[in-house]
Amino acid sequence: MKKTLLFCLLTGYSLSFAQTALVFVFFKDKPNKSVFYANPLSELSQKSLNRRTSLGISLNDQDAPIEQSYIQNIQNLGFTVIDYSKWLNGVAVNATSAQITTLQSQPYVQSVESFARNASTGTKQLNINKWENFDNTNKNLTTFDYGSGAEQIDQINLRPLHLAGFTGTGVSIAVIDTGFPTVNTGSAFSRLWTNNRIKASYDFVTKTNDIYNPSLNAHGSVVLGAIGGYIQDTFVGSAPDADFYLYRSENSTVEVPEEELYWIEAAEEADRKGVDLITTSLGYSTFDDSKYNYQYSDMNGSTSFIARAANIATTKGIFVLIAAGNSGQQPWHYITTPADNTNVFTIGSVDSAGNSSGFSSYGPNALGAIKPDGSTRGTATPTVLNNSTTVVNGTSIATPIAAGGVACLIQAFSTMNRDLMKNRLRQTASLYPGHTDQMGYGILNFGSFYNGTLSTSETVKKQKIAIFPNPVKNILNVASETEVLSLEIYDNLGRLMMKNTQQKSIKVDHFSKGTYYLKIQTNEKIYYEKFIKE
Repeated sequence: MKKTLLFCLLTGYSLSFAQTALVFVFFKDKPNKSVFYANPLSELSQKSLNRRTSLGISLNDQDAPIEQSYIQNIQNLGFTVIDYSKWLNGVAVNATSAQITTLQSQPYVQSVESFARNASTGTKQLNINKWENFDNTNKNLTTFDYGSGAEQIDQINLRPLHLAGFTGTGVSIAVIDTGFPTVNTGSAFSRLWTNNRIKASYDFVTKTNDIYNPSLNAHGSVVLGAIGGYIQDTFVGSAPDADFYLYRSENSTVEVPEEELYWIEAAEEADRKGVDLITTSLGYSTFDDSKYNYQYSDMNGSTSFIARAANIATTKGIFVLIAAGNSGQQPWHYITTPADNTNVFTIGSVDSAGNSSGFSSYGPNALGAIKPDGSTRGTATPTVLNNSTTVVNGTSIATPIAAGGVACLIQAFSTMNRDLMKNRLRQTASLYPGHTDQMGYGILNFGSFYNGTLSTSETVKKQKIAIFPNPVKNILNVASETEVLSLEIYDNLGRLMMKNTQQKSIKVDHFSKGTYYLKIQTNEKIYYEKFIKE
């Protein structure tokens, strides 16, 4: 199966490696690591260090820069070094069998590992991929008209966090994808620029800053749109107030193993910048040159280079979300890598009725670990591109919806252990403790996570508030042990319908039948309750 992409034809491509193969040269050590430990800010931002401190994560040798003299030695042997990883501590080069022997003999080299998994037959594959169709000072008490995005927000019960003020403010998300054309010009992204939410960007494929080039595949743009897109009264993403770091790791016109390296470099840069979350709607199993193809047995979370690096990212306190893939109806119907790693949070796709999307890839991973972890909407899913909304299909779009929800949770519970956060997301999903191979533990429920965490937190008073009657015909009442400062009613699209102050009841007799949300401001905190108007 090829990478998970949405809505456009990818062109054919042929690549010849001659007698060489892509290999990774692992170095033995980092002899100058003491310099890093003496001054971590020489390599990591203060934000990156703060994330580690808040989560109780210590620095280790992986955080130290790669030894530059080793890279120079490799170059002196005649190799071109473009891609390298400090986490894996090595460089990637193309080498013949004889050259591999030379590399292995170097005193600073620990080992050399080939990316090739199969005998080199010289067979080239035509890439015919298709898109699946085209007290919290950080709280931003904003309400939204979700428009066409309302259903996918409510399916994962994310509205309660938004109403409570958790819209991703102060949380940093790295989107690693194909490129981001129109993000710098389209009105659907103007709110991000107006509020200085785009913090950094880089193209690790071309080693330039040209991520907005209109010739690039727009897959990354629609992925970003599902999280941070905003069109007044028409669409709101799942974390519209988050900060974004936009990185290109994917060349959509080819399928080559170097793309795993580009992703690793992007993830390391995201860590340097201090991001809280990485979301990636890409996956790998087969390549243009079949000698690099993976088998299902390789989907064990530790065989591929990208899975190893994704795992390292999670140990740094980064919450990593990966799309399961769109191969559910293809001969290869399994998840792809790095979705196979047990420590990343893998997302499957469902439709508006909550049924598994036929295309959504199946778990478990090759060792039997339950994958995906959970699911969100990926069938006929609204997002934005350029100046308007668009509807697309794929786990590629389900994943960023989930990523936005996680960003809201991180804002609400910034110091919560990330493994605990993943476990609670699984435990509050719709099928838990059951699961299926396509949906994992089921549809994620962010409101249930939020409510459950508040009710068990020792730092938050137990909620002592109730509304009645519910369903209601005429007057909705609030029972509260503390003073009620205001009551606000929002419709299912997030529009403010009515507000009362200094009262414990509100008239709803003139409202149409349906589901509404009551926001209750007391002198202690904000509560929210869903009610039905009969």
